[in-house]
Amino acid sequence: MTTDAAAPWLIVGLGNPGPGYAGNRHNVGFMVVDLLAERIGGSFKRAQKTQAQVLEGRIGAPGPASRRVVLAKPMSYMNLSGGPVTALRDFYKLPTANIVAVHDELDIDYGALRLKLGGGDNGHNGLKSMTKAMGPDYHRLRFGIGRPPGRMQVADFVLKDFSSAERKELDYFVDRAADAVECLVSEGLERAQSAYNS
Repeated sequence: MTTDAAAPWLIVGLGNPGPGYAGNRHNVGFMVVDLLAERIGGSFKRAQKTQAQVLEGRIGAPGPASRRVVLAKPMSYMNLSGGPVTALRDFYKLPTANIVAVHDELDIDYGALRLKLGGGDNGHNGLKSMTKAMGPDYHRLRFGIGRPPGRMQVADFVLKDFSSAERKELDYFVDRAADAVECLVSEGLERAQSAYNS
């Protein structure tokens, strides 16, 4: 489970394609990679032979410390994310440990972040698909969305937009998540965990 310093990092935002899903809690992974794309200063393009949109660039201070990254948004639905991600991994010839999946997480409080390498899918269909396609040895940035209120079904909750109260803080939390990804890529997992895990 080691990263390859010569290979780029593949930063995958998990979500569902299409404007109807754009503001959903389940699409927070897309929101984070969209912000990273803004910081890099480029726009996503359809990747050939994969069901994904990608943007290649660099993260980190200019010079030897900057790292090559490929930002990606699978254009399959969430539960089929593994196919496009595996195709991108193979195209860029990188180890699975050079992949970061940015995704929503029910079991941590709204806005809290957790970085980790490997592990289970915790019922998350995007992770389940990725793990089935290539094993569990990739990095994850878990973005807390909290549990559904009352008796609301999980599926309904994740496919709803963030509430107006949540939206007041959403930009801040997405910004912090983008910072966490940059820290992971530039400075490594332990440093990123100590700075951003909450």
